Amino acid sequence: MENTSSHIGSSKPLFQRGLGMLPSWLKNKYFIVSLAFITWVTFFDSKDLLTQAQRRQELNDLQLSKEHFTTLINAERKELNQLQSNPATLEKYAREKYYMKRDNEDLFIIPSEGAKSEN
Repeated sequence: MENTSSHIGSSKPLFQRGLGMLPSWLKNKYFIVSLAFITWVTFFDSKDLLTQAQRRQELNDLQLSKEHFTTLINAERKELNQLQSNPATLEKYAREKYYMKRDNEDLFIIPSEGAKSEN
C-alpha cells in the first residue's frame, strides 16, 4: 500500500508541492499578473507614477513662473506706453534712471538709508 501523504515519490512536480503552503489568492494567476502589472507601471515604466508626479510639480512651478513674468511684462508695457505718450513721464524716467539733468542744474545724489557705505 502506497503512502499518499509522503512527498517522496509523489507524481507532483516540486514547484507545485511547495505552492501548497501559500494561500489560494496568491496562487491565482490573475492576481499575480495584476500585481506584476501594477509594480511595472508604478516603478519601471517610462511614464511611471513617480515621474508623473515630478512632471506635475514642474508644470505647476512653470505655470507660477509664467504668471510672474506675465505680470512683469504687463507692467513694462504700461510703463513703455506712458513713456511714449507722456513727455513729462519720459523726463522723469530719464532723471531717475540715468541721472540726466538740464544744463543749468546741479545734480546731488543722496544715498538711501538701505544703501551700504563704502568706508
